[in-house]
Order: sequence, then structure tokens, then C-alpha cells
Amino acid sequence: MRIGIIGTGMVGQTLGSKLVSLGHQVTLGSRTKDNEKALAWAAQAGPDGHAGTFAEAAAFGEVVLNATGGTVSLAALRAAGAEHLGGKLLIDLANPLVFDADGQVTLDPANTDSIGERIQREFPEAKVVKALNTVNCALMVAPGRLAGEHQLFIAGNDADAKAETVALLGGFGWPAEWIIDLGDITAARATEMMMPLWLRLMRKFGTAEFNYRIQRAK
Repeated sequence: MRIGIIGTGMVGQTLGSKLVSLGHQVTLGSRTKDNEKALAWAAQAGPDGHAGTFAEAAAFGEVVLNATGGTVSLAALRAAGAEHLGGKLLIDLANPLVFDADGQVTLDPANTDSIGERIQREFPEAKVVKALNTVNCALMVAPGRLAGEHQLFIAGNDADAKAETVALLGGFGWPAEWIIDLGDITAARATEMMMPLWLRLMRKFGTAEFNYRIQRAK
């Protein structure tokens, strides 16, 4: 499959490398064609890894992943171009984290809106699925780093797009039964609002390699 990744940070590069290792072709997109991080990633990724602009990555991908920070996601996807996103699965990993000068975190938006919903409204022809935003990038592509069962959450309006997302996550090692479908894209509010707790837990544990396990009564 051809996959376009919007964003060249640690998340985008980790996902890109895993996808290439699974046999997919990947274009890592950035604001400019000469982005040093994207070019360095492509150089080590081999013939199936490419660097390009946001628009080139989106046009290339049969599936597009938004791996940008939530505060810049809409701007990055506008640069990618609605014409390159229409009809495609768009997996949104972004979180609406806003850090103040003292390192305190707030969310924008929260409660009544989410990054996932904003993306779906602005790009109504895209099939937006919120996923992977509640784990760190090492666990995104290697859930077996933790012992036992643990959960991911997805949300989106299109059932087929969610099924395609579950299949793609299966390639990363996530069994379908570990993935909880929370419903339509408004459920992105809930998973995005988990992030202040996630950050507190990371500080408490001194590591980002942990996840949630949902235990239900028998």
C-alpha cells in the first residue's frame, strides 16, 4: 500500500519506518521539500521511503496519517490539500496539547469539540478515524513491548474506514479484540481528554511505555 504521513517528528518517523518494514511505500511529508529530518529518514528507509511536501505525501498515499501536533494539524492538512484527501482513510493521531511557559498543559479544543471532529468538518470528503493518540510511538508499532492485553481506542463516522484502520493496526501487532470502537468521531473528545492523565502517569512512572487495560466484569 502507498501511505502518506503528514509530519516528520518522532511519531511520523517511527510509523514510517514500521510501515516500510511491513512492505508498504511511504512518503513522509513536511512543509518544505528540503526538510532535513524527512530527507534523513528517507535516506535510511530504503527505496520504499520518500520525503516530500505535505501535498506530495497526501497525493501519494492511498491512506494518509496525520502525525502532526494538534495545534498545527489543520494548517498542515490545508497545505496537504482537500483534493488529495477526499475519499481516503485519514487516520488522525493528534492531541490538542497546549503547553504554557511553566510546562502546564491545557487542551484546546476540549469538552465540546476535538481535533478529530475539526478535521472531519473541514475535510468532509475524507474518512477520518481517530486512533493511536493514547499511546507513545514505540508502543504504536510494537504493542508486544508490554506484557499482556492492553487497549487502543478508535472513533470515526465510516464503518469501512474503521475496519481498514483495525486491519492496518493488526500489521503493527494489535489484535482486533484489543481495539475498542467508541463510535462516531465525537468520541475523539474522550480519547483526546485522556492525555492530561497520560502525561501525569508518564511523570509518575518515569517512562512513556505504558498503556491502559480495560477490565470488565464477567
